[in-house]
Amino acid sequence: MKFKINRDHFSNGLAQVLNVVGTKAAMPILSNVLIEAEKDQISLTTTNLDLGIRCKIKAEVKETGAVTLPVKRLATIVRELPNIDVAFDASPGHQVKLASGGSQFRIMGIGREEFPQLPPTDGDKTFALDQAELAAMLRSVAYAQSTDETRYILNGVYFSFRDGKLALVATDGRRLALVSKEMPVPAASAGSIILPAKTVSELLHLLDKGEKLNVAFNERRAAFQIDTGKEANASGLVDSIYLFSKVVEGNYPNYQQVVPKETHQRIKLERELFLQCVHRAALVTSEKSNSVRIKLSPNLLEITASSPDFGESHESMAISYSGPELQVAFNPQFLMDPLRALTKDEVFFELKDEVSPGVFKTLESFVCVIMPVRLS
Repeated sequence: MKFKINRDHFSNGLAQVLNVVGTKAAMPILSNVLIEAEKDQISLTTTNLDLGIRCKIKAEVKETGAVTLPVKRLATIVRELPNIDVAFDASPGHQVKLASGGSQFRIMGIGREEFPQLPPTDGDKTFALDQAELAAMLRSVAYAQSTDETRYILNGVYFSFRDGKLALVATDGRRLALVSKEMPVPAASAGSIILPAKTVSELLHLLDKGEKLNVAFNERRAAFQIDTGKEANASGLVDSIYLFSKVVEGNYPNYQQVVPKETHQRIKLERELFLQCVHRAALVTSEKSNSVRIKLSPNLLEITASSPDFGESHESMAISYSGPELQVAFNPQFLMDPLRALTKDEVFFELKDEVSPGVFKTLESFVCVIMPVRLS
């Protein structure tokens, strides 16, 4: 197997597939990248058995073939090579010679036979999505995923394709974020998956490359084919990156029950201003006293916090409000996460009483439900 490749294209491709490989791989082969040379391109594949990624790069292929090499060490070497042109030559014994300018490396590889194959996607349900739109939807819910491994069903983002819309949901039991968009969903393609948190973060890392992506899924796995756009094509990354993932198996809880059917008070807030006020008020909170108190009175919203260790804070902002006085306390992080993730200038905050959840909404179909902290 022999090819010539641009050093920066090679380095860029290795960077795309590097994140999937863990620090402690279960088998030596899982620390390796599978390099396959065919026609006028090479493909780079890594997997940790739960998650796999493949990207393709233009190259001048002289002899087709395949080999696997330790990906982290290879990425470091390629990045440091002195010359833009890199010659790659693999012998039948899986020893690879890399040459660039005055540098030469010999690296021991492992044969491709031991490398786990990524699953096929034929027969799966498929949808085409807009990359920027999906990235914005994922960002607006991903912070609410649970990190508690005993509640593994909540360690991810729930995707539901049905009733003419795509809905994304995440919850950790104390807050829930939901965003949806209308799209055609044929009855035969309706379905849902829970995408693991690691896959969600990898997807967010990949989703700014081009315009479109295709998702294919069944009850055990999902695959994303991500178009890398014209700039990436011009820079040597071929048309797409593939991301394959196992899904979290099990039934997601009925999230619709959590969204309050009625809230009594609704206020319109400047998102950035409210975020800054909560952030400043929370500077005096501690692990033991981790809550901020929100007080509504006519045309005024006050945010206060206190802790025995640090003292007190008080923030106020003018709002349009004519309802009764109302006080409710929340974990400040739970208020700030959705405010940071959204991009709209205005958000609506809905409250009922001091023991009912607070609800953030936007004019688009976004809802974030936050459980209150009991007022002492």
